[in-house]
Amino acid sequence: MSKMTKSQMIAALSEAAAMSKKDVATFMDTLAEVVYKEVKKTGECIVPGFGKLVKVKRKAREGRNPATGATIHIPAKTVVKFRLAKAVKDTVL
Repeated sequence: MSKMTKSQMIAALSEAAAMSKKDVATFMDTLAEVVYKEVKKTGECIVPGFGKLVKVKRKAREGRNPATGATIHIPAKTVVKFRLAKAVKDTVL
C-alpha cells in the first residue's frame, strides 16, 4: 500500500476544488504555519474535521539502552501530540 505524497494530495485537492495547484499548495503551507504558531502560542490548535494538536510536557524518567541493557536517564521534555477527531475515528475505523 503506497502513501499519498504531498504533490499527489495537492493534485487531488486542486481537481476536487477546481483550484490551481499553486493556490492549493499556498493554502496548505499557510494552514501549516498558522497551526504551528497557534500550538506554540496557546499549547493547542483544533483543525476542524481532523483533530487537535496539543503540546504536552513529559516528565523525566528512567529508560534502558536496548544495545547494552544499561539504565539511562531520559530528561523531561515537551512534545506535540495529535488527537484524532471522533468523526475521523468513526469514518476510518
